[in-house]
Amino acid sequence: MNSTTLNIEALIFSSEQSVTIFEIMQVLQAAGEENVTEDSVKEHIESIKQKYDDANFAIALVEINKGYQFLTKKEHYQLVNQLQIQRSKKRLSQSALETLAIIAYKQPITKLEVEQIRGVNCDYSIQKLLEKELITISGKAETIGKPLLYSTSTLFMDYFGISSKSQLPQLKDIAAEQNEIGEKPE
Repeated sequence: MNSTTLNIEALIFSSEQSVTIFEIMQVLQAAGEENVTEDSVKEHIESIKQKYDDANFAIALVEINKGYQFLTKKEHYQLVNQLQIQRSKKRLSQSALETLAIIAYKQPITKLEVEQIRGVNCDYSIQKLLEKELITISGKAETIGKPLLYSTSTLFMDYFGISSKSQLPQLKDIAAEQNEIGEKPE
């Protein structure tokens, strides 16, 4: 592997979020590398992907949210999941989860609209979600008072491994049979 490939690998590895080709190009150019093109970066990324496709590595280079990130391979899910359970002290409260779900499915949405859906004040939950960078302020509504609009962040997309709102689970995908009322038709 040449130094450019190693530099790209280091950039992706060191980033907490997915890194886009454009960001990689900017950093390499700022570091003084010459002949950095989109095609050359893609070639280097493909080389890195092939390296980590080997069964001797527990991680893989994955494209998510229009960028690249190192993630643990699926066969190590149970082990990594146990670690996450151990570290779950930083979990979101039930109210923050509810607020996040509403924002994810209805984005962009104002705080008032979230509160109308939940039926309670959401100031604290929205503040915590902003602090954890799971949501962002995406603009202002064109209504009286110009309230702030909230949307999910790229960190949210990275965390859940999705690229767009359309990849969120649909209600029909998660509805359980025990939640049905009445007898089943035969």
